[in-house]
Amino acid sequence: MLDLNRLRALDALAKCGTVHAAAIALHCTPSAISQQLAKLERETGTVLCEKDGRGLRLTDAGRLLAASAVTVFQEVERAEAALAAHHAVVGGRVTIATFATGCRALLPAALVSLHESHPALATSLLELNPYEAMSALNRGEADVAVVDDWPEVSLALPAGLSYVELGIDTADLIVPSDHALAKAERVTLEHVRDERWIASPPGTICHDWLMRVLPGLEADYLVGEFETQLTLIAAGLGVALIPRLARNGLPQGCVAVPVRPIPKRRVMVVWRTSSEARPAVMTTVDAMRQAWATHQRGR
Repeated sequence: MLDLNRLRALDALAKCGTVHAAAIALHCTPSAISQQLAKLERETGTVLCEKDGRGLRLTDAGRLLAASAVTVFQEVERAEAALAAHHAVVGGRVTIATFATGCRALLPAALVSLHESHPALATSLLELNPYEAMSALNRGEADVAVVDDWPEVSLALPAGLSYVELGIDTADLIVPSDHALAKAERVTLEHVRDERWIASPPGTICHDWLMRVLPGLEADYLVGEFETQLTLIAAGLGVALIPRLARNGLPQGCVAVPVRPIPKRRVMVVWRTSSEARPAVMTTVDAMRQAWATHQRGR
């Protein structure tokens, strides 16, 4: 019988690429990962890893077993979910990964609802961009992920994940109140290409989207938080495209100008399909849907 913990070490090495990264993913030491892999090799009588400089890489046999381990973990998760559903208890711990705007706009209401309705349920929160959230979900570090996706980017969902769309969020061009476009009824993106731009940093989905709709654009200021972007705009330092979900009103000195065609992104909740029989997971998904509906009514 193969030991699940040893299989998890092999799976982590396959997904993360290095022993150090695998140790971080499994919250243990690199030495513990190496020991688990050595025990697994003895257990199977097979060479699963080989030296690669200072690190390790999987052999063909190691990759074969790692691929099979994914199916094993899915079946184990289904079995655990079926037992939880049998007991009909919304309990245990659920970890939610979400992008910054979703964290601020949706998670407080969702978490309060979960705590009040299901006191046996413990919650954890990770603020991650959608790319990182998908990886965390795939590695089992998160149970539910709230992500945003622009059609021009088309976020890829790995196999074995399910999702529900919460709704559509739109963006406007935000300019200083004394800007020449402050009273414009609408603008096109090409019309404002030569403005001084404030944008999200490279590696984020919002930056990737902006580069696709305005190829070659070089932003002057790369800022992760939309609230900080608004502060810079109010100071007259540039313009930015900011989604409405990220704005709880506009600070003094800023004006929203509609853009045509309207920039739209969809906001989704994603989970591993193998965990959907687990009451805690689907209850969390429902809480996110309610939080979205409440936020939209408030706007």
